Amino acid sequence: MKLTSTSFADGQKIPGEFSFCIPDPAHHVCLGKNLNPQLAWSDVPADTKSFALLCHDPDVPSQGDDVNQDGRTVPASLPRVDFFHWVLIDLPASVNAINEGEFSHEVTPRGKPGPQTSRGSRQGINNYTNWFAGDHDMSGDYYGYDGPCPPWNDEIVHRYVFTVYALDIETLPVEGKFGGPEVRAAIQGHVLAEASLTGTYTLNSALQD
Repeated sequence: MKLTSTSFADGQKIPGEFSFCIPDPAHHVCLGKNLNPQLAWSDVPADTKSFALLCHDPDVPSQGDDVNQDGRTVPASLPRVDFFHWVLIDLPASVNAINEGEFSHEVTPRGKPGPQTSRGSRQGINNYTNWFAGDHDMSGDYYGYDGPCPPWNDEIVHRYVFTVYALDIETLPVEGKFGGPEVRAAIQGHVLAEASLTGTYTLNSALQD
């Protein structure tokens, strides 16, 4: 199984239009277009019943004390954890591509609605739900895709791993406010094939080309 994108190449930088935040000289960052990237997959097993899609950043700081603090940096040595940016399940077996901007075309304060979405699929919540939990203007359930916004003072470039799973069931047995960990657990024993694509992103001016 293969996964490709016209939005960015494997191992290369994700363009700003697919990001939640973009660099801003005056304020470090500002909001981006937050478009979901185009994705297409091929060489799918014949008995596939549905697809699941996850996008996660494995490079998120495990502690937030230094995140986006002037005069401080997030050290490269800090242990990192997963942050899910997109959780999409129950995509019909007839679907082999997702269009640019089809599931997200802007930043939506308090989050996009869910779980029901286009093509009969369902969206889970991403980890911006946790990140904005204490923010009066932004708190809410963030369903679907929300793009990169790594700390602008992080010493490392973040990776964003998009993975499509071909499954042997039409409907994944998760309900309510499910996220990436619940989907990872639910697909166990049902994965016929999978394919991944990784993009990179940073808001740290010292790391940008």
